[in-house]
Amino acid sequence: MKRVALLGCGYIGTQLALAIDSGRVPARLERVYDASAEAARTLVSKLNSKPQITENPHLLSYPPVDIVVEAASQGAVREVALSVLQNRRDLMVMSVGAFMDEAIREVLEEACGDYQSRIYLPSGAAGGLDAISAARHEIERVSITTTKNPASLRGAPHFETEGMDADSITERTILYRGGAAEAVRRFPANANVAGAVSMAAGREAEVVVVADPDAESNTHTIRVRGGFGSMEFTTSNVPEPSNPRTSRLAALSAVRTLYNYCAGGVKTGT
Repeated sequence: MKRVALLGCGYIGTQLALAIDSGRVPARLERVYDASAEAARTLVSKLNSKPQITENPHLLSYPPVDIVVEAASQGAVREVALSVLQNRRDLMVMSVGAFMDEAIREVLEEACGDYQSRIYLPSGAAGGLDAISAARHEIERVSITTTKNPASLRGAPHFETEGMDADSITERTILYRGGAAEAVRRFPANANVAGAVSMAAGREAEVVVVADPDAESNTHTIRVRGGFGSMEFTTSNVPEPSNPRTSRLAALSAVRTLYNYCAGGVKTGT
């Protein structure tokens, strides 16, 4: 049975922990960490099998853990990911936007080879990443348009940079148009899907971020064109009420990716 450590005890981390605790994911949750000790205690209180709460995220990857799952932030990836790989543990990353920093990506890819570890990037709130990855050597252009209610974008650094207030948006507004690397800096909790698409495509995606007060779902439309032909995928995801920046599909993707890592049998796609 695989042994799991969890970095981040918010909505996605909680869904992963509950999936393990219920037996839906055949694994054992050994340790959890969150920058908020209260969040970690709240998560553990919901579980029948109690993992250890560690006070240092770098302790998550100590034996007997097989994989550390990040469900916290891009900052957490920058702080902890390398030590996980150096401890020869596998890593699953939800904050895929961190990989838009070329220096971080190169260091972590090199560490995987040096320490025989693997990094898993769930598809999150996006669709079609298997097909995009398959066509990556023939892709000529890839773009993603993300549309969310301003409430789901509240707190993004973009608003401070532009001198805007998310709550003042009263009509459909294009907030950003540009590359994925800048998008994940401006919207670190909202644009991880742009990072995932870019990683699958092997090139930086063109990104448009739209705020729409009438939007009831988080919608991502991905368009890809190249020598293989063309693809278009649209997902309209239900935002999690407790954290509207996160789509429920992202949590489902995390659970499925961890299940595939821990379980035997037939696997479909990645």
